[in-house]
Amino acid sequence: MTTDQDLTMDGQPATAVFAAKGIDVTTSKDQGVIKVVKRQGLDGERPMIGDRVTVHYTGKLLTGNKFDCSRDRKEAFCFNVGKGQVLKAWDIGVLSMQMGEVCTLLCKPEYAYGSAGNPEKIPPNSLVVFEMELLKFEGEMLTDDSGIMRRIKVKGDGYTNPNDGSSVEVHLEGRCGGRLFDCRDVSFIVGEAEDKGVPLGVDRAMDKMQKGECCILYLKPKYGFGSKGKPEYKIGPDRDIIYEVTLKNFQRAKETWEMDLTEKIDLAAGVKHKGNQYFKVGLYHQAVIQYQRIVSWLEMECGSGIEQPKRIQSFMLTAHLNLALCFLRIKEFSQVVDNCNKAIELDEKNEKALYRRGEARLLRNEFTMAMEDFQLVLRVNPSNRAALAQIYICQSKIKEHHEHDKKIYANMFQKFAERDTKVCPLAVHNNNKIKAHLI
Repeated sequence: MTTDQDLTMDGQPATAVFAAKGIDVTTSKDQGVIKVVKRQGLDGERPMIGDRVTVHYTGKLLTGNKFDCSRDRKEAFCFNVGKGQVLKAWDIGVLSMQMGEVCTLLCKPEYAYGSAGNPEKIPPNSLVVFEMELLKFEGEMLTDDSGIMRRIKVKGDGYTNPNDGSSVEVHLEGRCGGRLFDCRDVSFIVGEAEDKGVPLGVDRAMDKMQKGECCILYLKPKYGFGSKGKPEYKIGPDRDIIYEVTLKNFQRAKETWEMDLTEKIDLAAGVKHKGNQYFKVGLYHQAVIQYQRIVSWLEMECGSGIEQPKRIQSFMLTAHLNLALCFLRIKEFSQVVDNCNKAIELDEKNEKALYRRGEARLLRNEFTMAMEDFQLVLRVNPSNRAALAQIYICQSKIKEHHEHDKKIYANMFQKFAERDTKVCPLAVHNNNKIKAHLI
C-alpha cells in the first residue's frame, strides 16, 4: 500500500519540501500551483504569453509513479505558453521560469487533470508533480516569413479581434536600436494604417490582438519602414524596429455575411480606389490588402438581373489583375500565377492576365510555359510588341539552358570515361582494337 509521502525530493517527503520552500505562482494565490526551484536559470527575461517555449518534463503522482516523461522519448516538448494549449499549471508555471531553470511544480487537480483524471494513468482528483526544465523560448511568429514576431506583456479581454476595415484606437511606442522614436495615441482603419504613418507590421498584427492587450512587435524591414527607411524618425533603410502596442479599443467592420450584395458592390468601388492609391506610390503590400477585400466579398456572389453580374465580374477581374501586378512587384511569383489563372477563368482571352502570367513564369525560369503565354497574348493582340520581345527572350533562355545541359552532360561523360580508363585500362585497349577492326 502506497501513501502520499512515497514521492521524495532531496531525501525528504515531497509535500514537506513544497510546504517549506514552495512559492505559490498562481495569480489568485489559492495554492493551486506551488513551485520549488531546483536549479536557477539565467538572469534576464521570462517567457511572455504566446511565446513558443521548449521544455523537458517528467510527470509523477505523489505515490512516486511516473506517468509521462519527455526525456524517455528523447524529444523536448514545444508549445505556445499562456494560450491554453497545455495544462493550466504548465501555463502558469512556465511563465514564472527563466531560461535554463529547472523547477518542480505541485499541481492541484483543478490546475491539472481535474475530477476526471487520465484513464489508466492518473486517478480522479489527483495532485500531480511535474519537474520542468525551460530549454528555450522565443516570440510567436505572426507571419510565415518570420517578419513579425509578437510577445504579449498583458493579455487582452474577450475572444474577438479587429478585422480588416475595423476602427482601432492604440497607444504606440516605437524603438530602433534602443532609441524611442515614436510615442503617441492614434486611431486608424485596419488595412489603412499607412495613412497615419503606422508601419505595415503593426497593421497586420491587429487581427491577432484583443482589447486591452499590450504586446511587443519585432518587425523586419519588410513590415517596418523598408528599404526607404523613415527620415523624419532618423531611421535608415532596412532597419529592424520594435513597437510596443496597446489596443485600447476597436469597432469591428461588418463581416461578409453581414452585408447584402448592394452594400458589397458599393464598398468595392471605394476599396479599389484605395488600393490604386497605394499602388501608385509603391505601397504594394498595402494595395494587396485592399484588393483581397474585394475578392473576399464578391468571390461567392453571382448577382441577379443583367447589371449586377457584370459589375461583380468587373470588380473581380480588376482585383485579380491588380493583385497579380502587386505580387509581380514584390516578387511573389506563385501568387502572380494564381491570380492570373483566376482572371483567365473570368476572361480566357484577357491580354493582361496572359502577359503577367508569362512574366511570372519567365522569372521562375519556366521558359517554355512563359513562351506559350506570350504566344497566347499575340493570338489575342498580334500587335503586342512587348509579348513578341518576351518570346525572343524565352527562346534565347531555352537555347542557353540547352547549351548548359549539353556542357554538363559532356563533362559527366568525360569523367566517366576517365574513371573507366583508370579502373580497367585493358578493357579500354581491347575496346579500341575492336573499334579498329570495325573501321
